[in-house]
Amino acid sequence: MISKITGKLLAVSETDLTVSIDAFEYQVRIPEFVRHQLQGSVGQKISLHTIQYLDGNPNQGRLVPRLVGFSNEAEREFFELFCSVDGVGVTKALRAMIRPVEEVAVTIEKQDIKGLSALPGIGPATAERIVAKLRRKVPKFALLVTNEQDDTTQIERDLINEVFEVLCNLGHSETDARKLLDGALDTKKKFKDVESLIQGVYQYSHGGQS
Repeated sequence: MISKITGKLLAVSETDLTVSIDAFEYQVRIPEFVRHQLQGSVGQKISLHTIQYLDGNPNQGRLVPRLVGFSNEAEREFFELFCSVDGVGVTKALRAMIRPVEEVAVTIEKQDIKGLSALPGIGPATAERIVAKLRRKVPKFALLVTNEQDDTTQIERDLINEVFEVLCNLGHSETDARKLLDGALDTKKKFKDVESLIQGVYQYSHGGQS
């Protein structure tokens, strides 16, 4: 299975992008929020975290292997969760994901059926199934950093995800862990490592602003 590709971005369309890797050109499907992230990167080297699936009707014997690409592993993980809901699947998820992952995750966490129903192809019944299956699994995705794709942002994202896991291992629920992290991150202070961010989490959760 192809889980990551790195190459030169040749073109971006509404639903796909083309990546050149040595003598090969790969067509990769993308949801709208990824297109928005990468549309200004044509001609540059990019890396995509991918999932591979078979597209078509097996009853007609016409199955085509395809790739779906994302800027980071967390986005890919969320997309796979979204696809796992009954009645969704890859094709519908590709159409529906017009908003950044963390925005959709917050909508699910808040059990906002109306907000989810506004996504293309997601009606009220599907929105209710999404909330029922995913609302306890999405808090960490609501923490995603969505600045420009660069090394600094990736480091911040990895740090936040690591501290989120530490807080959960310490006995906090996912929702509480997210709230604690939000409190520290809202201070706009820079945290260089896991230890400093954990200290910040507990400092600012108790109102210590000195």
